[in-house]
Amino acid sequence: MLAFITGLSGAALTDAERRFLREADPWGVILFKRNVAEPDILRRLIGDFRAAVGREAPVLIDQEGGRVQRLGPPHWPAYPPGAVYGALFDRDRTAGLAAARLGGRLIAEDLRQLGIDVDCAPVADVPTAAADPVIGDRAYGADPAKVSVLAGAFAAGLIDGGVLPVLKHIPGHGRATADSHQTPPVVTADRAALEATDFAAFRPLRALPIGMTAHVVFTAIDPVAPATTSANIVRNVIRESIGFAGLLMTDDLSMRALSGSLGERTRAAIAAGCDIALHCNGDMPEMHAVAAEAPVLRGAAAQRAEAALALRRPPTVLHLAAAQAEFSKLIAGGRPARGSA
Repeated sequence: MLAFITGLSGAALTDAERRFLREADPWGVILFKRNVAEPDILRRLIGDFRAAVGREAPVLIDQEGGRVQRLGPPHWPAYPPGAVYGALFDRDRTAGLAAARLGGRLIAEDLRQLGIDVDCAPVADVPTAAADPVIGDRAYGADPAKVSVLAGAFAAGLIDGGVLPVLKHIPGHGRATADSHQTPPVVTADRAALEATDFAAFRPLRALPIGMTAHVVFTAIDPVAPATTSANIVRNVIRESIGFAGLLMTDDLSMRALSGSLGERTRAAIAAGCDIALHCNGDMPEMHAVAAEAPVLRGAAAQRAEAALALRRPPTVLHLAAAQAEFSKLIAGGRPARGSA
């Protein structure tokens, strides 16, 4: 088994993808809207992926709510972004936490019905006023303590539903003034400011099973390499200062924030201390390039992967209609009435 997660090109496996999956044996797969059709078609795709690799490999998706949800109407509900939970929390702390946990639990129910068992959420980034809107309302708020408790509640809801959360984007994308999908973001804040805000939001969440790195340069720590490919940041910030001990995966290696070939990016991320390389776009030549440089999953990385997957448990009992009604009631209470300022 190789230490990477792959994407796929569409709603059904091609013959080339079947061969690739059998030969490369990636740790898992990540799904996007291009892979999503009707529920039965999506279940077939997931089943075919697992049959190709010959095991109950993890299947990931980004289902935060708001702008970032790969599943949506008409087959699945639309969920609010993190900022909605944050606004409710400001009005009523108990209601905000309950809504975040229930939102995670309901999303987990949707995912488990399809065979998806890892959700790339919650977002624990703490945005600033000057930041690029790529995070924006995906964040729970601008206070690290508030972000931590709401992200923790959402993650707990996912775990209750038998789905593993992925904490993102460690050690923080909130200050970035550029979208890392398009260009390398550079953060010039000093170490003290980062420790007190950006990193502080992640510390209470350090026991979550999986984390995703940020393709962000923090000049106070490493003036050149983004967190994903910086051994200094992975070791001294993510592992030591934040204390994150779980499985560490990269953000998408095909994003333009990173330089070099796909093979070079893969080698750099693994050398920096990431456990798993993520490649999302389903482009076959790129998939082969990542697979050629991804190492066999072994040692401490394999132990962290095994520990994460051991947390895939049967979901807690959920009375779906009642839970959906309670969630709708909570969320409605957190939104301003029409016509209000």
